[in-house]
Amino acid sequence: MSSKSFSTLRRGVAGFVLVGIVLGTGGLLAGWKQGANRDAAAAAASQPEPVERVTLASAAAQEHHATTTAIGTVLALRSITLKNEVAGSVARVSLKSGEVVEPGTVLVALDASVELAELRALEAQARLAETMAQRREELLKAGATTQDEVDQTRAQRDVAHAQSARLRAVIAKKTLRAPFRARVGLSDVHPGQYLNVGAELTTLQGVAEEVHVDFSVAQSVAAGIELGSSVEVRTSQGKTLTAKVVAVDSRVDPTTRSALVRARLQGGEHGPAPGASVRVVLSVGASGTAVVVPVSALRKGPDGDHVWVVSPDAAGALRAHERKVESGPALGETVIVLAGLTAGEQLAASGSFKLREGVKVQAAEPTAASSVGSAGK
Repeated sequence: MSSKSFSTLRRGVAGFVLVGIVLGTGGLLAGWKQGANRDAAAAAASQPEPVERVTLASAAAQEHHATTTAIGTVLALRSITLKNEVAGSVARVSLKSGEVVEPGTVLVALDASVELAELRALEAQARLAETMAQRREELLKAGATTQDEVDQTRAQRDVAHAQSARLRAVIAKKTLRAPFRARVGLSDVHPGQYLNVGAELTTLQGVAEEVHVDFSVAQSVAAGIELGSSVEVRTSQGKTLTAKVVAVDSRVDPTTRSALVRARLQGGEHGPAPGASVRVVLSVGASGTAVVVPVSALRKGPDGDHVWVVSPDAAGALRAHERKVESGPALGETVIVLAGLTAGEQLAASGSFKLREGVKVQAAEPTAASSVGSAGK
């Protein structure tokens, strides 16, 4: 055999040996991988199934009355802007912002010294005219005068009395008094200040046991409001008060398609101030039964609202299943479910955020947040 043939034979044997080594190594690796997979499967089979601990609650049936909310404005039963009817200089001011004044209290007095002097002169003329009229009547009885002269003296007497009465009315208008029990608003009036006719002096908000609350609602809602029905008024201080509907405007606003409603509320010095904004809650339609669940049981997502319904599987283990629902308004710690759920179904409440479809769950101790139909097992 030549050296060239021997070299070719050596290269062929080396190739077969290399292929055999590669195939053997692959077989060993495949066997090791299969063994590792079998060990992993056995280990996974021996591990317990993950369990999520959640608080369980039951969907409950509850009497519910649909409501709507409106923004209302508190109005005093009587409210005025105080203005002077005659011009003059301020002689005395008793306007203290925020003070409650009684009816008849003098608030502003204008200088009336000139008018008082003129009144004394007119009263003197009236007395003289009265005397002259009496004398003419006596002369008429004696036949010493005519009826025309008596009529003239009587007319002069009446004119003098009328002029005096007119001036007394002008003097009275120079003293501005509180027309009713009211709270004084802001004022910038000072003694010596000259006031033209119609100058705004201050505002007077009536202080009474009751106030009005005006609010607007849709025309469909206004059509169902009955006089004397109750509405809730919630103030900015967190108070909830009850008011009675006393009037519904007969005109519907053509722009907003809403109507103005007026309710009467117990006010007084400690009630909401006139002009304050309040939230008005009124019932709409007939009452009915609704399904309510704890707020913590309702989950919101991009696909809508859902809850996790908990039910036992064939083996009796509790498992969570996602259920699409249509939610309504919240009522404190609970929320109304309008569709997708029936009363009595068991739900995951606190801790429902960590659930997934079909996961095994275990009941935890109920908390205050899941107080509706709590059903921990």
